[in-house]
Amino acid sequence: MEGDINFTEERAKWRGSIADPETLSILEDDERYFLHQSMSTPCLDVLDGCRGTKIHTLSGKVLLDFHGNSVHQVGFGNEFIADRIIDQIRSLPFSPRRYTNLPAVGLAKKLALLLPGDLNRSLFAPGGTLAIGMAMKLARVLTGKHKIIAFKDSFHGASLDAISAGGEEEFRKYMEPLLPGTIKITPPSNFIRSDPGSEEKQLQEAQLLEEAINKEGNIGAFLAETIRNSDVNIPSPLYWKKVREICSRHNVILILDEIPTAFGRTGKMFAFQNFEIEPDILCLGKGLGGGFIPFAAMVTRDRFNVAKDISLGHYTHEKSPLGSIAALAIIELIEKEKILQKVLNDGIWMERELNSLKERFRCIYDVRGLGLLWAIELENDKDGMAEVSVKAEKIMYQCMSMGLNFKVSRGNVIQLVPPLTVRQDELTRAISILADAFKKFC
Repeated sequence: MEGDINFTEERAKWRGSIADPETLSILEDDERYFLHQSMSTPCLDVLDGCRGTKIHTLSGKVLLDFHGNSVHQVGFGNEFIADRIIDQIRSLPFSPRRYTNLPAVGLAKKLALLLPGDLNRSLFAPGGTLAIGMAMKLARVLTGKHKIIAFKDSFHGASLDAISAGGEEEFRKYMEPLLPGTIKITPPSNFIRSDPGSEEKQLQEAQLLEEAINKEGNIGAFLAETIRNSDVNIPSPLYWKKVREICSRHNVILILDEIPTAFGRTGKMFAFQNFEIEPDILCLGKGLGGGFIPFAAMVTRDRFNVAKDISLGHYTHEKSPLGSIAALAIIELIEKEKILQKVLNDGIWMERELNSLKERFRCIYDVRGLGLLWAIELENDKDGMAEVSVKAEKIMYQCMSMGLNFKVSRGNVIQLVPPLTVRQDELTRAISILADAFKKFC
C-alpha cells in the first residue's frame, strides 16, 4: 500500500540513474550491513547534508523536502535550535536516573501551559512509539480494562504493542499473536465541507465507536490520530465532538496520537484544537525534537496521576536535557516567529493551488488538507489500484528527478508535508514540479 517500495521497476530505474561511484559504493555497503526491511533498506540515495527546506545528496542533487518524516517543522538544521542544543551539550548532555533537570521541568511546565484544562502531567520518552505504549499502559491502570478500540489501517508505531493497535500490513505481517483485545473500527470518511450530507454521514460513522463499545464490553480506551496523517483524513468537528461525548459517557479514555501533526502543522499548536475537544491522553513526538533529537511525550490529566506504584516508561533518556531543550526551542520559535499564522495563510494558498491542479488533471480524484499538511489523491478505482499505484510511483520519481521529495501513501495518495518555515517561492516551485509531472503521466 505504500508508494515507496524497495523493489519495483521504478525503483530499479532510479538506482540505474545513479552514476556517482562513491554513492553507489555506500549504497552497496548499506545493503550489505543493514537488515533489509520494507520501506527502508535498500535505500534510495545517500544524503550528505540538509538545511532549511532542502536535502542534499552526496552526488550533488538538491531536493525540496516535503516529506521529512514529519520532524522538520522549523526546517533542517535550524540554527536557533542547534545553538540551544550545543549549549546544553556543554553543560548537561544527560540526566542520570533519580535526578531531574531544568530543561525537562521547563518543558513539562510549558506543555501544561499550552494545553487546555487539566492536561498538566507529562512523561517523556525517546520516541513516539514509546509514548503510545505508555498511554496504553496508563489507560489500563485508569480503567482496569485491557481492550482498546482503534481505526483500521491506522499507524501508531512499530513496536508489538503499537502494531497491535495499528493496522498497516507491512508492520503486522508474521507478528501474530499480537496483544489481545484490540478492536478495529472503520475510520470516518473524508469530510467534504461543500457536501451538505457529509456531516450527517460522519455522525453516523461516529456511532460505530459506540456500537463497538456496547458490543465488545470491557473497553478501556479509544486510540486514534486526530487527523490521519498518511492519507490526510480530516474528520468534521461534529465527528470529534460526538466521539468525545461517547468516550465520556462510557468512561473510555480518549487517546489522541498527534505525533506527526502537533506543533503547528495544521495552523494550531495541537491538531485537536481545530475540533474544539480535549483528549484524556495526548501523544506527541517527531517534530518535538526539532529535527535534531529523537524525543516524545505523553501528556495526561492531573487526576490521572495514579500509577505511582508501577513504571509506565522509566526509559534511560526519559528526562533528556537535549530533547527537552530542543522541544522548548521549537515552541519558542513557533511563538516568536508567529509561525501558526503563517501556516494558516500558507494553507489558504495551498488549497487554492492544489484545487487548480485538480481542475487541470483528470487523474486527481481529491485534494484535502489543513495548514501545511496536504494530500493529492489519484483516481480512487479499487479495481485498478495496482495501475494507479504505478502511476503514483512514476509521478513521485519524476518529481524527485526535478527536485521535489515527498511520500506516497496507501498506493495513491501524494502526501505533502513541507517545513512550516517554507518560503512562498519554494511552495510555488513545488506546485510547478507537480504540474509538470502530472502533465507527463496524467
